[in-house]
Amino acid sequence: MTLRHLTRRAALRAALVMAATAPLAHMRQTRAQGAIAMKVRIAFGEQVMTATLEDNPSARDFASMLPLRDLTIDNYADNEKISVLPRKLIEDGSGPFGNEQPGDLCYYAPWGNLAFFHAGYRWSRGLIRLGRIDGSFSPLLKRGQFPLQIDRIR
Repeated sequence: MTLRHLTRRAALRAALVMAATAPLAHMRQTRAQGAIAMKVRIAFGEQVMTATLEDNPSARDFASMLPLRDLTIDNYADNEKISVLPRKLIEDGSGPFGNEQPGDLCYYAPWGNLAFFHAGYRWSRGLIRLGRIDGSFSPLLKRGQFPLQIDRIR
């Protein structure tokens, strides 16, 4: 390989790194300036909620996937609804957390799914909190399987 090829590769690699990290840098700068945290709209079966995302790498990776249109939300156990994401999220936001409560939006890394908690739960290995439902989480109590859409609120 020639020096010219190596230089092109280095320039391409630098451009890709800058493109990938620019949104994260903007998010950090916006939060540092005291802006409102990122909000998302969650809609299924005529039910609509908003949620505020955490400021952690897993939540930012989730936000980078938005909008999500081809998901399904369904009941799981007696305390949550789940939806499988199109790809796994990075797990840099993992680790024990406290203050678990209904209305938490989490990612369960081993299965690659979102968990929308509508009743009490305890942290378990592989569970990463992505955010919390704003206001009432009562739409999660509607039983059944529904098409799910998640959008960023600007």
